[in-house]
Amino acid sequence: MIRKMLAYAIGLMSLSYIFLVPDEPEVIKLVFKLIPMILILTYAFLLCPTSRQPKHSLLLLGLLFSMCGDGLMKWFVAGLSAFLIGHLFYTTSFIRQMRFSWPRAATLIPIAAYAGYMSIRLVHALQDSGQSGLIAPVLLYVTVISIMAWTAILTGNLYAVIGSLLFLASDSLLSWNMFVSDISHPDIWIMVTYYAAQFFIANSLREPSLSTSSTPHFPAKY
Repeated sequence: MIRKMLAYAIGLMSLSYIFLVPDEPEVIKLVFKLIPMILILTYAFLLCPTSRQPKHSLLLLGLLFSMCGDGLMKWFVAGLSAFLIGHLFYTTSFIRQMRFSWPRAATLIPIAAYAGYMSIRLVHALQDSGQSGLIAPVLLYVTVISIMAWTAILTGNLYAVIGSLLFLASDSLLSWNMFVSDISHPDIWIMVTYYAAQFFIANSLREPSLSTSSTPHFPAKY
């Protein structure tokens, strides 16, 4: 019951931040930006089984560092670094949950192709705008989040897969809007995909033992 109420609260506070909270004063905007992540972190903590394993703690740390990244994005490199650390925790958690199959492994090809395309566009945009100093951290981040998405797919956990791909989409929209060209209604698209990504990743903590259908997985042949 508490988890269900938290899920509704996450949706309500996320939509409130995206559509209702004004940009000023900045501190109020930041507080409302962090509230959905605090709720998601609490929700994830309650989803953890009593006999918590390292994979659960690692994912919780990923959520925590993502929340830190939210608070630090005013300082781009600091926020990027916090999110990068969060992705490393996510990746380590997903590696511990991997259920290898060749079709899942083959998804590395489209993910690598997409990461390569984004990297080329971002490098050119950063060079053209005189921000070459950001090329190395941005490329490192693209690499890490792409690996995170691939390891999520290798788990076969549908929540993790959806969450990681939404995260990839959110950060792609953010970086494209910041460095390549403007997109329409960027804050809406970026934050809707971001909060949804974190909520799905949190839900990947659901254990099959809690409910026969609580953690959907792709069939083994996939």
